Formats: sequence, structure tokens, C-alpha cells
Amino acid sequence: MTLPLYVPVASPVHRLSAGVKLLCLAALAVLLFARPTLTVAGAALVGTLAVGLGVARLPVAVLARQAWALRWFLLALLVVHALTTDVASGAHTVLRLLTLVLAAAVVTATTRVTEMVAVVERLCAPLRLVGGRPQRVGLLIAMALRFIPVLVERADRIRAAQAARGGAPRGVRALRTTVAPLLVQLLQMAHDVSEALDARGADDVPAHRPRRT
Repeated sequence: MTLPLYVPVASPVHRLSAGVKLLCLAALAVLLFARPTLTVAGAALVGTLAVGLGVARLPVAVLARQAWALRWFLLALLVVHALTTDVASGAHTVLRLLTLVLAAAVVTATTRVTEMVAVVERLCAPLRLVGGRPQRVGLLIAMALRFIPVLVERADRIRAAQAARGGAPRGVRALRTTVAPLLVQLLQMAHDVSEALDARGADDVPAHRPRRT
């Protein structure tokens, strides 16, 4: 079963509109880059955890899973900064990135996809002036959000199948043996989705009704 991004819980954060939550996420990103200090990044991380776990009442596993998925990237980022600049700069960069990822996880876990898509379509409404289609942008956002749990599920299935065959590689080899079959499945899935969209006329340009005189 595919795990949903949205976690249905009755909380004040869930009741906020999607536009307000996205605006708060953007304001947090601006704050972290406008005030690039370790203190601000640490306080923002603590605040994000307080909102996600305390106010929104999200399960710890929801945020822990996001942080665990980034563990190797964050570690590599810290090592690179330690070698090129200093450990303090690396810790600040790691805290800032981790805070933004967890804050985005709080937004997606407390906001339905349809609500976020509606906000994106309203923001993209001026594209109609140059022939753009906001509904198409909303469809792309919705598909991207919907397929994130699918990708995680496919990767877990591949690792489980390899373990069942007696092969449980670790390190770089584990990454290589997982990425190759996952990439094949993603390409096949993208092909199937594109054919389904074409069959339903998703790329058709809506006909303009003639004006009545």
C-alpha cells in the first residue's frame, strides 16, 4: 500500500489554508538565507519540530523518515564544508537544509494535494495572458506530489526482493543495484502515464467559443 503524504489529524495547522502555510514556508526560507547564522538555523529547526510534532500533532515517524532519507547527503555536505571551509559553516548549511526539508514535510503532511494545487493554479493565473494554462501547471504539481510515495514504495519493493533472493548489498553497491531497476520502472511508469494522458486528451488545446454578436 502506498503511504499518503497527507496525515489526517485535527489540529490548528491542518485548519490553516494552503496559501498561508506556503507563505509561511517561503518566509522561513527567506529568513534562513537573510540571517545566515547558526543560532537562527538552530532556532528555526526547533520551531519547525515544535510546530510539526506539538501543534500539528504529526507522528514522529513522518518527520524522522524525511531526515533519514537525507542522512548521506547531509553527511557528505558536512564533510565537504569541513574540508573546504570549516565545520561551523558545514553545520549551519546542514541545519538550514534540514529545517527547510522538515518544514516542507509539515506543509505536505497537513495540506491536501487538491488545496495546494488550487493555490498554484491561482498563482499561475496571469499565465493566461501569454497563452499559458494554469491547470496544466497544477496537474504537474499534483502528479509530482502523488508519485513521491509511489517511488518510495517501488524502492522498498526492490530492496525487499533483493533481500529475499539472499542478496543484501550495502554501501555504493546497494545504491547501484537499487537505482538501476528503479530507473527502469520509473521510465515505464512515465510512459504509461503519458499514454493515459494522451488518450484522455490532456494535451488538447481547448477550443475557443465564437463570440455572439
